[in-house]
Amino acid sequence: MFGEAVFNNLDFFVQGYVTTVILFVASLAVALVIGIIGAALRVWGTGPLPIAATAYVEFIRNTPLLVQLFFYATFLSQANLIRSPVQAAIVGLAVYTGAYVTEVVRSGILSVDARQLETARSLGLSQVQALRYVVLPQAVRSVIPPLGNISIALVKNTAVASAIAAPDLLQQGGVIASRTFRLDPYAAIIVGYLSLTLTLSFLIGRLERRSAFSR
Repeated sequence: MFGEAVFNNLDFFVQGYVTTVILFVASLAVALVIGIIGAALRVWGTGPLPIAATAYVEFIRNTPLLVQLFFYATFLSQANLIRSPVQAAIVGLAVYTGAYVTEVVRSGILSVDARQLETARSLGLSQVQALRYVVLPQAVRSVIPPLGNISIALVKNTAVASAIAAPDLLQQGGVIASRTFRLDPYAAIIVGYLSLTLTLSFLIGRLERRSAFSR
């Protein structure tokens, strides 16, 4: 019976699904922090800071994610900085995604007229206050669509974590498929990822419409 292997091992799939959600949420949160800092350094940094931020973006975006994950898993494990493949996967996914977030946020910041920042400063706002209350709110609206695409890509990229033995949806489903020699575990994996990406697409679409209406 199609689906029997899934229902008989439902706890494995639930564990893998939850791990995938954890990988996505944790990696996205860290990537947003990295991206905001990286974009700020590229736009307003002085001395070697913009160069360092640019080098980070170019290096990360031009090397394979899988190779990066293997490096983090090996290095962080040997340095006793992590205790599980999930932690290594979060680090790798966050650093990788953070490079793309950096470029998106930088583009959003540059889309705001520089004269608005100058006007805010002339009205007595500090640099940080001007960025917080004038520049960033406008930049956020323009970066919602590309950040949404990055988020959906991140959900799919979490599957790479199975290569370093992180017990995500693909890893757990693959174990069941290898034990049962059935096709339905892979069908369940596809449905699991679809449930996440379609939900994200719906939420992002609503957020975009609300953002457009607020303008």
